Amino acid sequence: MSQTGSGYTLGITGSPGAGKSTLTNALCGAIRQRGESVGVLAVDPSSPYSGGAILGDRVRMSDHSTDDGVYIRSMATRGHLGGLSVATPQAVRVLDAVGFSWILIETVGVGQVEVEVAGAADTVVVVVNPGWGDAVQANKAGLMEIADVFVINKSDRPGSGDTYRDLEQMMSLTGRTGWRPPIVSTVAPSGQGVPELLDAIDGHRTHISSTGELHERRRSRAAAELRAIMSAELLRRLTSDAHHDRFAELVDDISERRIDPWSAASELLPPD
Repeated sequence: MSQTGSGYTLGITGSPGAGKSTLTNALCGAIRQRGESVGVLAVDPSSPYSGGAILGDRVRMSDHSTDDGVYIRSMATRGHLGGLSVATPQAVRVLDAVGFSWILIETVGVGQVEVEVAGAADTVVVVVNPGWGDAVQANKAGLMEIADVFVINKSDRPGSGDTYRDLEQMMSLTGRTGWRPPIVSTVAPSGQGVPELLDAIDGHRTHISSTGELHERRRSRAAAELRAIMSAELLRRLTSDAHHDRFAELVDDISERRIDPWSAASELLPPD
């Protein structure tokens, strides 16, 4: 653990089809041009048959397959809502420990619950497209709250200017103080706007490092991970063989309306 902490974690999220994988590929190239290494965790949908990652994102990042300074790992969600694999924090820690300067997390793209990436990254990039929908939908999805940088990808398409104005208008109504997320227009396949995107990410990194927010984000992330591990371990113990018979009895009692679920849980849980 003492060898971790120098890598910077970047979350890339947005709706399916926004071009996240192609943009991640272009960002890898821009980072490598600066002589820095990058590890990519591409969280894919799970195969309904094998449970493994479908690997669609890795196909789109084939430009860096022979680069020793780039590591790409596909991870299956395995049905986990939130756009991230449950193993993502551990994978980030491993990539950090082996010395990657940047760790990019590209989420699966599942809509409203995509906001989970905000708790797993130092900087969150939200990718949208021209004609992506109205600003009300953006707020409903929580994107306005989690974005540190907005990207209008495929900005060579009609409607890019309208999307820019929508984002500007919604940001003026959110009441956010401090950092105001910049809006960067990109065309990922050609690399247009990617250097400007990396500059915007650097700007946010400098801001949260100077204000102490980076430390607070990482501390909140550690607290959330610890709570998740404790919850999983407690559940494992309570449903283990040692408690299996009583657990099954209580399930029967609940289903037969002899006891309510809260009382049953109190019986299994250790006293305060």
